[in-house]
Amino acid sequence: MREAGILLPISSLNSRYGIGTFSKEANKFVDWLKKSGQSYWQILPIGPTSFGDSPYQSFSSFAGNPYFIDLEALIEENLLDNSDCDLVDFGKDERLVDYEKIYHFKIPILKKAFIKFKSNEKYSKFLQENAFWLDDYAIFMAIKEKYGGKSWQEWEEPLKNREKNAIEEFIRQNKENIDFWKFTQYKFFEQWRNLKGYAYKKGVKIIGDIPIYTALDSADVWANPELFQLDKNKAPTHVAGCPPDGFSKKGQLWGNPLYDWDAHKKTYYNWWKKRLNHSFLLFDVLRIDHFRGFDEYYSIKYGDEDATKGKWEKGPRNELFEAFTREYGKKNIIAEDLGFMTDSVKEMLEKSTFPGMRVFQFAFDARDTGATNDYLPHNYIKNCVAYTGTHDNPTIVSWFFEITDKEREMVRDYLCDHFTPDSEINKPIIGAVMRSQADICIIPLQDYLGADSRARINKPSTSGGNWLWRISENDLSEEVSNFILRITSLSGRKK
Repeated sequence: MREAGILLPISSLNSRYGIGTFSKEANKFVDWLKKSGQSYWQILPIGPTSFGDSPYQSFSSFAGNPYFIDLEALIEENLLDNSDCDLVDFGKDERLVDYEKIYHFKIPILKKAFIKFKSNEKYSKFLQENAFWLDDYAIFMAIKEKYGGKSWQEWEEPLKNREKNAIEEFIRQNKENIDFWKFTQYKFFEQWRNLKGYAYKKGVKIIGDIPIYTALDSADVWANPELFQLDKNKAPTHVAGCPPDGFSKKGQLWGNPLYDWDAHKKTYYNWWKKRLNHSFLLFDVLRIDHFRGFDEYYSIKYGDEDATKGKWEKGPRNELFEAFTREYGKKNIIAEDLGFMTDSVKEMLEKSTFPGMRVFQFAFDARDTGATNDYLPHNYIKNCVAYTGTHDNPTIVSWFFEITDKEREMVRDYLCDHFTPDSEINKPIIGAVMRSQADICIIPLQDYLGADSRARINKPSTSGGNWLWRISENDLSEEVSNFILRITSLSGRKK
């Protein structure tokens, strides 16, 4: 069945308190999606963000970002008063998230709510069902807070190394703060499930997103060092990245610790199975970032200044997913298979039967102008998810202004359209992608809005200025909704 959806991060929703949350505005967005004929809402990772505010660098692969907790719901539960929130400055620009202010003010407000919170049966059940990750996460965050936010690798050795006596003593002395971090997760998941349940009733499915790698400064690595390529001092021996290419002469040095896949295999991929199962309790469909890393991963020696000396190593390939499927059954996964694809990766993807991704912006690189280009809409296969662009790309209008004159001419020729104004080129491009035979088509909301570069979500390999853009209430207009509904209906994607 041909379907369509919209890509918009939770952080990009409008709200009163500086960042998108699981609020009434989120429910209104679901209503708007339904009204616009959409079947999917794709979001970005929802884990707690660390330095740089990237959702792909999280303190935990299981926990949720407390920034997304709706304060108005806590007011309605009498856990907060209006005065606790209204006088706080969360930022003056409704179009941008001010993470520094959110960081300084949101956690203290949540601590006020925690003081009034009374434990109940639902809370006890949540603690029990999630103890396999929640206990380590809460202790991790409480220790991190004690050390002023420092990485766990800078903690005193007994806590860094999780010595039993040191951890037990810390728990005795800091039980209230540990319980606070558990409370934030209870409220996060309670509100998320309410939002997801609302979307389900409206017929809107949620596409979640997880990065393949974890952050070094995370509860995952601290609690499970044996599963990562670390030395005896718990420092990484090798880290993740990607090799030099036409876009980056020195490659990309991501810095995430690499998995010790032999150690994972010995446990029958237990950690990964738990991670995937946890994700499928939250989402209807799961997009896995950098899927080719399961076939081969690029290994860079820790301490190298760039990625030029890295080398490819073998990953677990389909073995991991076969182990998961045997235990939990077949699930809906989207494989992020962008970039250079070897025959081995293609074989792995074909065997998995997971749909890959096709991105319109990648089709007009002047180095690959052939009609057989996989990213041209007429070449999309059914078993794929089609995009105009992703969170890592410019908006489609901005992209069109940034490419070369030759490439712009190629786009015009392909669309058979030399008349549409440049500022409205998003419309025929969206039409071309939607008319492809791809089973699912996901369009970033910015592209429907015809937004410029100010609405870009992320510029890879840069620090600062990313993950900031937010919508305003006026963006979800009747006019835009009617356009989306019309193009969705004409392309046979309306439910």
